[in-house]
Amino acid sequence: MFSCGKIAIIGGGSWATAIAKIIVSHTHHIGWYLRRDDRIEDFKRMRHNPAYLEMVHFDVDEIYFSSDINDLVQKYDTLVFVIPSPYIKNNLNRLKTRIKDKFVVTAIKGIVPDNNLVVSEYFHQVFDVPYENLACVGGPSHAEEVALERLTYLTVGCADTEKAQALTSVLENNYVKTKVAADVTGIEYASVLKNVYAIATGICNGLKYGDNFQAVLIANSITEMKRFMNVVHPLERNMVDSVYLGDLLVTTYSNFSRNRTFGTMIGKGYSVKSAQIEMEMIAEGYFGTKCMKEINHRYHVNMPILDAVYNILYERISPQVEIKLLTDTFR
Repeated sequence: MFSCGKIAIIGGGSWATAIAKIIVSHTHHIGWYLRRDDRIEDFKRMRHNPAYLEMVHFDVDEIYFSSDINDLVQKYDTLVFVIPSPYIKNNLNRLKTRIKDKFVVTAIKGIVPDNNLVVSEYFHQVFDVPYENLACVGGPSHAEEVALERLTYLTVGCADTEKAQALTSVLENNYVKTKVAADVTGIEYASVLKNVYAIATGICNGLKYGDNFQAVLIANSITEMKRFMNVVHPLERNMVDSVYLGDLLVTTYSNFSRNRTFGTMIGKGYSVKSAQIEMEMIAEGYFGTKCMKEINHRYHVNMPILDAVYNILYERISPQVEIKLLTDTFR
């Protein structure tokens, strides 16, 4: 029977902190890669992440911290990557240790820029990690709510269901429910697209469109998502499952959603740069929009919502004009 063995977290943001909280409560030991030594020292002294989710306290004696990604990779069997997608290549460029024999888990809801690959495909193509050693974690899961121990449902995707099941055993607790799926690529694409659609709903919120239209926009978003995934990764899947529709819904309507917040600012008239500066956090959908637009150049799927968000963010088309054109495509 497969075991996850010793588990390491790669990344220091809010979602990485929430996942670390879940896993260490089971294992009572994790490795944790944080890029900055001063951040590690602050963490040890304060007993919480000094930059994110400060309400989550840890027994730091149960954590092996390292700012050396190769040191951590050598020592641990399961590697959970939770680095924002725009920065993943910079961090992995430091990786000199072979990881093809590790169990590699991605909890990154984004596309690898320039390569335009979902993260599991990037690990497979660049680091030769076989598909049976690759897993992803998806589902409606705001880090803030996990930190508050509010009921959350996660899906672990992996081609090897035994490995997926082993990972669920260190994720499930009294406030986290889990299940497994084989659709790694579909889950990853859904997690990218839902950020794009959350920006769209935010823009419409900033423009004072009401709940009636927002409901139609979200309904069309899941249809657009399904249309894309049926072309790019055809598979028997239930799009109303929590890992697809559920993640889309929470990202499009929650006040915790960075992408919705970013979109709302754009709808209110902020420039992209000024919105990014004021947020002080990464809205991955901004980068995901460009990547998905470029990916769709190969497939030519009809994606009017993606196109509208791209035109607003990258072509500087007026949100009022672009959303009005979009409304004419809905029924």
